[in-house]
Amino acid sequence: MRHKNAFRKLNRSQGHRRALFRNLVTSLVMHNRIETTIAKAKELKRIADKLVTLGKVDNLHNRRLAMQFLYPVNARAEGNAQKRTPVHRLFGEIAPRYSERHGGYTRVVRTRRREGDNAQLAVIEFVEAKSGSAGAVKRKRRAVKRTDASPTKPLAQTEQPSGNEAS
Repeated sequence: MRHKNAFRKLNRSQGHRRALFRNLVTSLVMHNRIETTIAKAKELKRIADKLVTLGKVDNLHNRRLAMQFLYPVNARAEGNAQKRTPVHRLFGEIAPRYSERHGGYTRVVRTRRREGDNAQLAVIEFVEAKSGSAGAVKRKRRAVKRTDASPTKPLAQTEQPSGNEAS
């Protein structure tokens, strides 16, 4: 039994595992979707969701906490190049999309098997910002089905000949 074993070790030391997830979450924030193995994707989902929750409250303390974990990509942009670090992207673009959502910011989808070692791969990506629209579509479809089923009874009743015409 795995009581009180909260995370996957992935056969790596603590420092190697931390560096691996820092790389993966930085890539996820910069590219919105990445492909990795199932075990890494499931563990990355926990970390990425916590970072998005952290990014929902934009203050100096939360930015510093995010900077401790995310790598500073594009920090040496020269000239007029825009410095869009993962922290800027997390707090400016990604977290505001999910201001009305309470968790579940990422999804893991199994894709294929890697040729070299036949490992099961998965794509981890950020979900759409507006999840309420999908529910509205489902409700409309259900309503259409109900309205289609109810008119059949009156049509069947109106097609029956009346008693005067049959005799």
